[in-house]
Amino acid sequence: MNKNNYISLANKAANLQINELKKVKKVFNKSFVKAVDCILNCKGKIIFAGVGKSGLIARKISATFSSVGIPSFFCDPTQASHGDMGQIEKKDLLLIFSNSGNTYELTNMLKYANRFGIKIIGVASKSESLLLKASDIKILLPKVKESDPTGMVPTSSTSIALLLGDCLATTIMYKKKFSKEKFKLYHSGGKIGESLLLSKDIMIKGKKLPIIDYKKNLDGALKIINQKKLGIVVVLKKNYIEGLVTDGDLRRKRKVFSKKTNLNEFMTKKPFVVNENMSADKALNIMSEKKITSLLIVSDNDYKKKKKMKLKGIIHIHFLLKSGIK
Repeated sequence: MNKNNYISLANKAANLQINELKKVKKVFNKSFVKAVDCILNCKGKIIFAGVGKSGLIARKISATFSSVGIPSFFCDPTQASHGDMGQIEKKDLLLIFSNSGNTYELTNMLKYANRFGIKIIGVASKSESLLLKASDIKILLPKVKESDPTGMVPTSSTSIALLLGDCLATTIMYKKKFSKEKFKLYHSGGKIGESLLLSKDIMIKGKKLPIIDYKKNLDGALKIINQKKLGIVVVLKKNYIEGLVTDGDLRRKRKVFSKKTNLNEFMTKKPFVVNENMSADKALNIMSEKKITSLLIVSDNDYKKKKKMKLKGIIHIHFLLKSGIK
Protein backbone atom coordinates (compact mmCIF):
# COMPACT_ATOMS: atom_id res chain seq x y z
CA MET A 1 0.00 0.00 0.00
CA ASN A 2 1.18 3.49 -0.86
CA LYS A 3 2.15 5.27 2.37
CA ASN A 4 0.47 8.43 1.12
CA ASN A 5 -2.80 6.53 1.52
CA TYR A 6 -2.30 6.40 5.31
CA ILE A 7 -3.39 10.01 5.70
CA SER A 8 -6.42 9.60 3.45
CA LEU A 9 -7.47 6.48 5.38
CA ALA A 10 -7.08 8.29 8.70
CA ASN A 11 -9.11 11.20 7.34
CA LYS A 12 -11.80 8.79 6.20
CA ALA A 13 -12.07 7.27 9.68
CA ALA A 14 -12.00 10.68 11.38
CA ASN A 15 -14.67 12.16 9.09
CA LEU A 16 -16.93 9.17 9.64
CA GLN A 17 -16.63 9.48 13.43
CA ILE A 18 -17.15 13.24 13.38
CA ASN A 19 -20.38 12.79 11.43
CA GLU A 20 -21.56 9.99 13.71
CA LEU A 21 -20.80 12.01 16.85
CA LYS A 22 -23.31 14.65 15.77
CA LYS A 23 -26.00 12.10 16.59
CA VAL A 24 -25.30 12.61 20.30
CA LYS A 25 -27.73 15.55 20.19
CA LYS A 26 -30.55 13.00 19.88
CA VAL A 27 -29.77 12.00 23.46
CA PHE A 28 -30.41 15.49 24.85
CA ASN A 29 -34.01 14.77 25.80
CA LYS A 30 -36.15 14.26 28.92
CA SER A 31 -34.04 11.30 30.01
CA PHE A 32 -30.88 13.40 29.83
CA VAL A 33 -32.54 16.14 31.93
CA LYS A 34 -33.66 13.56 34.51
CA ALA A 35 -30.14 12.13 34.63
CA VAL A 36 -28.63 15.58 35.30
CA ASP A 37 -31.18 16.30 38.06
CA CYS A 38 -30.60 12.88 39.59
CA ILE A 39 -26.82 13.44 39.70
CA LEU A 40 -27.22 16.93 41.16
CA ASN A 41 -29.58 15.66 43.88
CA CYS A 42 -27.57 12.56 44.74
CA LYS A 43 -26.70 12.49 48.47
CA GLY A 44 -24.03 9.83 48.05
CA LYS A 45 -21.46 8.95 45.41
CA ILE A 46 -21.82 8.55 41.65
CA ILE A 47 -20.63 5.02 40.92
CA PHE A 48 -19.72 4.25 37.32
CA ALA A 49 -19.67 0.74 35.92
CA GLY A 50 -19.13 -1.04 32.64
CA VAL A 51 -17.35 -4.02 31.13
CA GLY A 52 -14.68 -4.10 28.41
CA LYS A 53 -14.49 -0.94 26.28
CA SER A 54 -17.57 0.45 28.03
CA GLY A 55 -15.74 -0.04 31.32
CA LEU A 56 -12.81 2.02 30.07
CA ILE A 57 -15.18 4.79 29.02
CA ALA A 58 -16.91 4.66 32.41
CA ARG A 59 -13.55 4.90 34.20
CA LYS A 60 -12.61 8.04 32.25
CA ILE A 61 -15.95 9.76 32.91
CA SER A 62 -15.72 8.86 36.60
CA ALA A 63 -12.28 10.49 36.70
CA THR A 64 -13.73 13.62 35.08
CA PHE A 65 -16.54 13.78 37.65
CA SER A 66 -14.06 13.44 40.52
CA SER A 67 -11.78 16.12 39.09
CA VAL A 68 -14.63 18.65 39.16
CA GLY A 69 -15.72 17.89 42.71
CA ILE A 70 -18.47 15.32 42.09
CA PRO A 71 -17.70 12.36 44.41
CA SER A 72 -17.31 9.38 42.11
CA PHE A 73 -15.49 6.11 41.55
CA PHE A 74 -15.50 3.18 39.14
CA CYS A 75 -16.73 -0.24 40.22
CA ASP A 76 -15.84 -3.25 38.07
CA PRO A 77 -19.00 -5.41 37.75
CA THR A 78 -16.95 -8.62 37.58
CA GLN A 79 -15.23 -7.80 40.88
CA ALA A 80 -18.46 -6.50 42.39
CA SER A 81 -19.87 -10.02 42.29
CA HIS A 82 -17.03 -11.12 44.57
CA GLY A 83 -17.47 -8.66 47.42
CA ASP A 84 -17.05 -5.17 45.96
CA MET A 85 -20.82 -4.67 45.93
CA GLY A 86 -20.43 -3.61 49.57
CA GLN A 87 -19.05 -0.27 48.34
CA ILE A 88 -22.46 0.66 46.95
CA GLU A 89 -24.92 2.25 49.39
CA LYS A 90 -28.59 3.09 49.03
CA LYS A 91 -27.88 6.84 48.84
CA ASP A 92 -25.48 6.29 45.92
CA LEU A 93 -26.30 6.44 42.21
CA LEU A 94 -25.19 3.87 39.65
CA LEU A 95 -24.32 5.09 36.16
CA ILE A 96 -23.76 2.04 33.97
CA PHE A 97 -22.44 2.00 30.40
CA SER A 98 -22.90 -0.88 27.97
CA ASN A 99 -23.20 -0.60 24.20
CA SER A 100 -25.37 -3.68 23.83
CA GLY A 101 -26.92 -3.38 27.28
CA ASN A 102 -26.92 -7.17 27.54
CA THR A 103 -23.47 -7.78 29.00
CA TYR A 104 -23.80 -10.83 31.24
CA GLU A 105 -21.39 -9.53 33.90
CA LEU A 106 -23.83 -6.70 34.73
CA THR A 107 -26.55 -9.09 35.91
CA ASN A 108 -25.54 -9.37 39.58
CA MET A 109 -24.95 -5.63 39.93
CA LEU A 110 -28.39 -4.85 38.48
CA LYS A 111 -30.06 -7.38 40.79
CA TYR A 112 -28.26 -5.93 43.80
CA ALA A 113 -29.26 -2.35 42.92
CA ASN A 114 -32.91 -3.28 42.32
CA ARG A 115 -33.04 -5.30 45.54
CA PHE A 116 -31.79 -2.42 47.73
CA GLY A 117 -33.50 0.43 45.88
CA ILE A 118 -30.31 1.95 44.46
CA LYS A 119 -31.09 4.21 41.51
CA ILE A 120 -29.63 3.29 38.13
CA ILE A 121 -28.94 5.48 35.12
CA GLY A 122 -28.42 3.09 32.23
CA VAL A 123 -26.65 4.03 29.00
CA ALA A 124 -27.00 1.59 26.09
CA SER A 125 -27.86 1.46 22.39
CA LYS A 126 -30.68 -1.14 22.61
CA SER A 127 -34.00 -0.10 24.12
CA GLU A 128 -35.04 -3.67 25.02
CA SER A 129 -31.73 -4.53 26.61
CA LEU A 130 -31.30 -6.01 30.07
CA LEU A 131 -29.61 -2.83 31.32
CA LEU A 132 -32.24 -0.34 30.19
CA LYS A 133 -35.10 -2.53 31.43
CA ALA A 134 -33.53 -2.52 34.90
CA SER A 135 -32.71 1.22 34.91
CA ASP A 136 -34.69 4.01 36.56
CA ILE A 137 -33.44 6.49 33.96
CA LYS A 138 -32.84 5.12 30.47
CA ILE A 139 -30.44 6.90 28.10
CA LEU A 140 -30.68 5.34 24.67
CA LEU A 141 -27.58 5.89 22.56
CA PRO A 142 -28.19 6.34 18.81
CA LYS A 143 -27.02 3.68 16.40
CA VAL A 144 -23.71 4.68 14.85
CA LYS A 145 -21.39 3.33 12.15
CA GLU A 146 -18.05 2.11 13.41
CA SER A 147 -15.12 3.66 11.56
CA ASP A 148 -13.03 0.52 11.04
CA PRO A 149 -13.05 -1.54 7.79
CA THR A 150 -15.22 -4.30 9.30
CA GLY A 151 -17.73 -1.95 10.91
CA MET A 152 -17.50 -4.06 14.08
CA VAL A 153 -14.65 -2.69 16.21
CA PRO A 154 -15.87 -0.26 18.93
CA THR A 155 -14.77 3.12 17.59
CA SER A 156 -17.64 5.50 16.92
CA SER A 157 -19.75 3.75 19.58
CA THR A 158 -17.14 4.32 22.30
CA SER A 159 -16.54 7.88 21.15
CA ILE A 160 -20.21 8.82 21.38
CA ALA A 161 -20.50 7.24 24.84
CA LEU A 162 -17.49 9.25 25.99
CA LEU A 163 -18.95 12.43 24.51
CA LEU A 164 -22.24 11.82 26.31
CA GLY A 165 -20.39 11.41 29.62
CA ASP A 166 -18.44 14.61 29.06
CA CYS A 167 -21.67 16.44 28.21
CA LEU A 168 -23.21 15.24 31.49
CA ALA A 169 -20.16 16.49 33.40
CA THR A 170 -19.99 19.89 31.69
CA THR A 171 -23.75 20.47 32.04
CA ILE A 172 -23.42 19.89 35.78
CA MET A 173 -20.38 22.19 35.90
CA TYR A 174 -22.38 25.00 34.29
CA LYS A 175 -25.29 24.40 36.67
CA LYS A 176 -22.99 24.51 39.72
CA LYS A 177 -21.09 27.55 38.34
CA PHE A 178 -17.84 25.66 38.46
CA SER A 179 -14.80 27.94 38.27
CA LYS A 180 -11.04 27.73 37.70
CA GLU A 181 -10.56 28.37 41.42
CA LYS A 182 -12.67 25.32 42.28
CA PHE A 183 -10.91 23.19 39.69
CA LYS A 184 -7.60 24.13 41.26
CA LEU A 185 -8.74 22.61 44.59
CA TYR A 186 -9.13 19.20 42.96
CA HIS A 187 -6.28 19.41 40.46
CA SER A 188 -3.28 20.98 42.18
CA GLY A 189 -0.69 18.80 40.43
CA GLY A 190 0.73 18.56 36.93
CA LYS A 191 0.72 21.15 34.16
CA ILE A 192 -2.94 21.99 34.77
CA GLY A 193 -2.20 22.69 38.42
CA GLU A 194 0.73 24.90 37.45
CA SER A 195 -1.38 26.87 34.99
CA LEU A 196 -3.99 27.49 37.70
CA LEU A 197 -1.55 28.91 40.24
CA LEU A 198 -2.38 32.50 41.13
CA SER A 199 0.02 35.27 42.06
CA LYS A 200 -1.20 35.22 45.66
CA ASP A 201 -0.37 31.50 45.90
CA ILE A 202 3.36 31.97 45.48
CA MET A 203 4.03 35.56 46.56
CA ILE A 204 6.17 36.36 49.58
CA LYS A 205 4.48 38.42 52.29
CA GLY A 206 4.69 39.65 55.86
CA LYS A 207 8.11 40.05 57.45
CA LYS A 208 9.88 38.79 54.33
CA LEU A 209 8.82 41.85 52.32
CA PRO A 210 11.54 44.44 51.57
CA ILE A 211 9.79 47.65 52.62
CA ILE A 212 10.97 51.07 53.81
CA ASP A 213 9.38 54.37 54.84
CA TYR A 214 9.56 57.17 52.25
CA LYS A 215 11.34 59.47 54.72
CA LYS A 216 14.39 57.19 54.85
CA ASN A 217 17.51 57.62 52.72
CA LEU A 218 19.41 55.54 50.16
CA ASP A 219 21.67 54.07 52.81
CA GLY A 220 18.64 52.51 54.53
CA ALA A 221 17.30 51.20 51.22
CA LEU A 222 20.64 49.59 50.39
CA LYS A 223 20.71 47.76 53.73
CA ILE A 224 17.21 46.31 53.20
CA ILE A 225 18.03 45.22 49.65
CA ASN A 226 21.07 43.38 50.98
CA GLN A 227 19.07 41.82 53.85
CA LYS A 228 16.03 40.62 51.90
CA LYS A 229 18.00 39.58 48.79
CA LEU A 230 15.22 40.31 46.30
CA GLY A 231 17.01 43.13 44.51
CA ILE A 232 14.29 45.66 45.33
CA VAL A 233 12.82 47.68 48.18
CA VAL A 234 9.26 49.02 48.15
CA VAL A 235 8.85 52.57 49.45
CA LEU A 236 5.73 53.09 51.59
CA LYS A 237 3.96 56.19 52.82
CA LYS A 238 1.49 55.50 55.63
CA ASN A 239 1.42 51.82 54.54
CA TYR A 240 0.57 52.70 50.91
CA ILE A 241 2.86 52.05 47.94
CA GLU A 242 4.73 55.23 47.10
CA GLY A 243 7.57 54.00 44.93
CA LEU A 244 10.25 51.43 44.21
CA VAL A 245 14.03 51.28 44.40
CA THR A 246 16.01 48.51 42.70
CA ASP A 247 19.62 47.47 43.10
CA GLY A 248 20.02 48.36 39.42
CA ASP A 249 18.92 51.93 40.17
CA LEU A 250 21.49 52.14 42.96
CA ARG A 251 24.32 50.87 40.75
CA ARG A 252 23.49 53.20 37.87
CA LYS A 253 22.93 56.34 39.92
CA ARG A 254 25.18 55.93 42.96
CA LYS A 255 27.70 58.49 41.62
CA VAL A 256 24.96 61.10 41.18
CA PHE A 257 23.30 60.69 44.58
CA SER A 258 24.78 60.31 48.07
CA LYS A 259 23.77 57.66 50.56
CA LYS A 260 21.96 60.35 52.53
CA THR A 261 19.70 61.25 49.61
CA ASN A 262 16.04 61.03 50.55
CA LEU A 263 14.17 58.19 48.83
CA ASN A 264 11.50 60.56 47.60
CA GLU A 265 14.07 62.11 45.25
CA PHE A 266 15.47 58.80 44.02
CA MET A 267 12.69 56.21 43.80
CA THR A 268 10.64 55.21 40.76
CA LYS A 269 7.17 56.58 41.44
CA LYS A 270 3.98 54.68 40.58
CA PRO A 271 5.69 51.30 40.12
CA PHE A 272 4.00 48.55 38.11
CA VAL A 273 1.58 46.43 40.19
CA VAL A 274 -0.60 43.39 39.44
CA ASN A 275 -3.78 41.90 40.84
CA GLU A 276 -3.38 39.14 43.46
CA ASN A 277 -5.63 36.89 41.35
CA MET A 278 -3.55 37.18 38.20
CA SER A 279 -2.40 33.75 37.01
CA ALA A 280 1.22 32.94 37.76
CA ASP A 281 2.01 32.16 34.12
CA LYS A 282 0.65 35.56 33.06
CA ALA A 283 2.80 37.21 35.74
CA LEU A 284 5.87 35.49 34.30
CA ASN A 285 4.92 36.69 30.82
CA ILE A 286 4.72 40.29 32.07
CA MET A 287 8.15 39.99 33.68
CA SER A 288 9.59 38.72 30.41
CA GLU A 289 8.00 41.52 28.38
CA LYS A 290 9.06 44.28 30.77
CA LYS A 291 12.45 42.67 31.49
CA ILE A 292 11.98 42.84 35.25
CA THR A 293 12.52 40.23 37.97
CA SER A 294 9.79 41.16 40.48
CA LEU A 295 6.15 42.24 40.56
CA LEU A 296 4.30 44.03 43.34
CA ILE A 297 1.02 42.36 44.31
CA VAL A 298 -2.06 44.27 45.51
CA SER A 299 -5.63 43.27 46.39
CA ASP A 300 -8.48 43.12 43.89
CA ASN A 301 -10.13 46.22 45.37
CA ASP A 302 -6.94 48.28 45.41
CA TYR A 303 -6.10 47.25 41.86
CA LYS A 304 -9.50 48.41 40.64
CA LYS A 305 -9.25 51.75 42.44
CA LYS A 306 -5.66 52.40 41.28
CA LYS A 307 -5.22 54.83 44.18
CA LYS A 308 -3.57 54.36 47.57
CA MET A 309 -2.66 50.73 47.08
CA LYS A 310 -1.37 48.60 49.95
CA LEU A 311 1.33 46.02 49.25
CA LYS A 312 0.07 42.47 49.74
CA GLY A 313 3.13 40.66 48.49
CA ILE A 314 5.89 40.33 45.91
CA ILE A 315 6.50 37.70 43.24
CA HIS A 316 10.08 37.09 42.18
CA ILE A 317 10.93 35.34 38.94
CA HIS A 318 12.91 32.68 40.83
CA PHE A 319 9.79 31.64 42.79
CA LEU A 320 7.86 31.24 39.55
CA LEU A 321 10.54 29.08 37.96
CA LYS A 322 10.85 26.95 41.12
CA SER A 323 7.09 26.36 40.99
CA GLY A 324 7.45 24.95 37.47
CA ILE A 325 5.96 27.96 35.66
CA LYS A 326 7.65 28.39 32.28
